[in-house]
Amino acid sequence: MLRHKKILLGVCGSIAAYKAASLIRLLIKAEAEVQVILTTSASAFITPVTLATLSKRPVLSEFIKADGSGLWHNHVELGLWADAFVVAPASANSVAKFARGLCDNLLTATYLSARCPVFVAPAMDLDMYQHPATQENFRLLRSYGNHIIEAGYGELASGLIGQGRLAEPEEILDVLTQHFTPREFV
Repeated sequence: MLRHKKILLGVCGSIAAYKAASLIRLLIKAEAEVQVILTTSASAFITPVTLATLSKRPVLSEFIKADGSGLWHNHVELGLWADAFVVAPASANSVAKFARGLCDNLLTATYLSARCPVFVAPAMDLDMYQHPATQENFRLLRSYGNHIIEAGYGELASGLIGQGRLAEPEEILDVLTQHFTPREFV
């Protein structure tokens, strides 16, 4: 059901960013087109080269191309191009920006321009995940019509155990597949 679907994948700064590589592989195997937007902080966890190689497209992270050509990456065109916008992992910082309409980077500006369904898969430590401000941000995102793919429970990078793990790539793929499956087949 994902064949020829255009998936915009936002990758935020989180130790779980490594799972974006597996998600891209699954999406490509399902015959989706994948365009990655990587936040600056995410590039500390996974390289643009890895994501570009897997997605078969250049990874975008800035509005203006750094080569001095004056070429810019149009957030409006990106938002119109996509059939679905998936943010995985979504950091607490990006979730807060989405919820409050802040757009200081390509990812958040594209989010505000997107006309397609948005799926947010958070990954953060359990105290951040459970914080009332974060929970309010999730509530706001849902009220805007976004889909939250709940974080899993387990051991976190901090060594703590609780909710905050990025949903597994297979689970995210299943959510997208269900979304695009016509109701008569469900």
